[in-house]
Amino acid sequence: MSVKKIIIIGSGAAGLTSAVYAARANLNPLVIDGSLPGGQLTTTTDVENFPGFPEGVMGPELMERMRKQAERFGTEFLFGQVESCDFSGEIKKIKVNGKELQAHAVIIGTGASPKLLGLEEEKKLMGRGVSTCATCDGAFFRDANLLVVGGGDSAMEESTFLTKFAKKVTLVHRRDEFRASKIMQERTLKNPKIEVLWNTNLIAIDDLQAGKVTQAHLQNTQTGEKSSLEVEGIFIAIGHIPNSQAFQGQIDTDDNGYILVKQGTHTSSPGVFAAGDCVDHVYRQAITAAGMGCMAALDAERYLTAKGIE
Repeated sequence: MSVKKIIIIGSGAAGLTSAVYAARANLNPLVIDGSLPGGQLTTTTDVENFPGFPEGVMGPELMERMRKQAERFGTEFLFGQVESCDFSGEIKKIKVNGKELQAHAVIIGTGASPKLLGLEEEKKLMGRGVSTCATCDGAFFRDANLLVVGGGDSAMEESTFLTKFAKKVTLVHRRDEFRASKIMQERTLKNPKIEVLWNTNLIAIDDLQAGKVTQAHLQNTQTGEKSSLEVEGIFIAIGHIPNSQAFQGQIDTDDNGYILVKQGTHTSSPGVFAAGDCVDHVYRQAITAAGMGCMAALDAERYLTAKGIE
């Protein structure tokens, strides 16, 4: 079995940027696509905050361009998910589609998945009025009535950010108190554009037939009373899950599963690097993931050079 110089796990902004840099350094990278080739951006529509696209670009198109750029320099792609891995030796072992792959270095760019409520309409209207990222999509909702679901710091930040564009933001929380830090709560509750609906769940979203968000259906958790609210956008802000389960026990993560890195993108296992949303729970932007992907490729190249592998 031939040992690859480098295997990149994940094909979102972090993974594909790593691939471009690694391929241009003649490292002949192999990218393992994962369950969602192209990552979260393939589920979005307009992307207006990625540099170089003054008119904006569709998320799937942006990722396809990155993929073609990586392919142009010789990147190989393998569709599949990592089933298990062993990073303990000099040669890293990764099991994909029932077969073992080996590499001298590995870059993990598996991203994070937003937590959803489990409503049928969430996924079908994602990018069509439903969003998990106010920074990404807030500017599309100028003078709109919006709804945010959540009670932690993320929900407070999303709600406050959206008031820059929205006419009104309704914050829905299933309990009678927030989990967020005191300062974030105060900022939210003092904002005249934000109304809080306590003890309330979002139970359905209209309008699937129209292909856009027109109405939110709510239910009081204490009385069971149902109500409806006309909104043009719904932001789900109940947290993210880093896609790091396959690497548990092989590299260090924090209590929430985010991969811990040091000195740039080095993980606790020598020769294994990590970038993007599986590491970053603060910024979670395509451009920051791409930047970290660049860093990981440069770190991996230096590691391989030090090992005499070029």
